[in-house]
Amino acid sequence: MATTAKEAARQIIEHLPDQATWKDIMYELYVKQKMEEGLADIEAGRTISHEALKAEILGNAD
Repeated sequence: MATTAKEAARQIIEHLPDQATWKDIMYELYVKQKMEEGLADIEAGRTISHEALKAEILGNAD
């Protein structure tokens, strides 16, 4: 069964130490969101190869 965003947030917060700050909580939630977005991009085929990215960064893209 898929975990809802609310349940995922609860799990993340539960695993943080009691001394976690708001900044710590927000960072962990942000990282989780970005990881899920990246995995969705992979599943949808929205990726490029390492070589293509390197060429783009170095200005060698065709």
